[in-house]
Amino acid sequence: MPNSPIPSLARTTTVAVFMIALAAAPSDPALAFTGGNHETVTRAALPWESATLSEMADARNGAINANDHGGYFLLGPLHCDNADYVSPRYVEDYPRSRDEATTELLACIRTSVAHFRNAIQAADGLVDAQGKVRADQSDLTSHCTWKEAPDRAKCDVLEQLGRGWHQMQDFYAHSNWSDRAAPGPVGLDNPPGLARTDVAPFFDIRRYSGMEDAAWTRDARTRIPVDLATGCYSDFDSTGVKDDDCAGRVQHNRDLNKDTAAARRSKTGDNFSHALSGATAETTRQWNDFKAELRTTYPDHRRGEQMICALVHDDPASSCP
Repeated sequence: MPNSPIPSLARTTTVAVFMIALAAAPSDPALAFTGGNHETVTRAALPWESATLSEMADARNGAINANDHGGYFLLGPLHCDNADYVSPRYVEDYPRSRDEATTELLACIRTSVAHFRNAIQAADGLVDAQGKVRADQSDLTSHCTWKEAPDRAKCDVLEQLGRGWHQMQDFYAHSNWSDRAAPGPVGLDNPPGLARTDVAPFFDIRRYSGMEDAAWTRDARTRIPVDLATGCYSDFDSTGVKDDDCAGRVQHNRDLNKDTAAARRSKTGDNFSHALSGATAETTRQWNDFKAELRTTYPDHRRGEQMICALVHDDPASSCP
């Protein structure tokens, strides 16, 4: 691939809607997996050198938390919100269908696919045609800024990865994938828990990145369990329409989130620790898949290997001969 800036995500229809939404979104905070929890998960998942890891993981200024700043905070697909659903065997006439909930989850997956593709392209700038690390493009003596604008190649890759991984980490805190319902009747205020211990199969981001969007969307739909849900939150959904009314729906704040250990759903059994461990395992998987794709995409002169080296070391110009 030729060296070129990262293509703007706004060039895709879905994210163009998000960018319009950003301009209108209020900046007041919502409840989400805290920056400290994102940092804990990311540090546990990535065996990187310290300065580089801090650029990615820092609770306030790391790339993994870029989606929690500004208007990005209130874009539901960037946090896997609004994929709420409860089947008729628990709640009759739930106001959102399984298909509608699945559509919202697909919007979340779609943002990660787009960021993965962008990160692979941005990595091309880390090394020259012969596989030598470009010192000017991998230098971290000054901090990266997460503005989705062309920067040093290493900053560009970290931003795309961080923005793509954030919502997958949130998924484990915002969904019932790995948790259990509280004792008592299962229903609107106490949705079923799936108690899954595996990583979610529909976050097959590397494979999906090489497929046409229609093809991977069909595949992902078959992998989403009928009782899977994330919480309704009054933010922008994938259509760009703000939904202020979560009445009669599984609510993020009240019913399902495990963003902190103090959240109601966190207090059932080991729900909070399962959210953390699920997010950690997912981040490790995504990093391993990204490395594999770099090796496949850039095999000549071991360029892919050198890109990986440049990403994990603080001084790759001297650490990656």
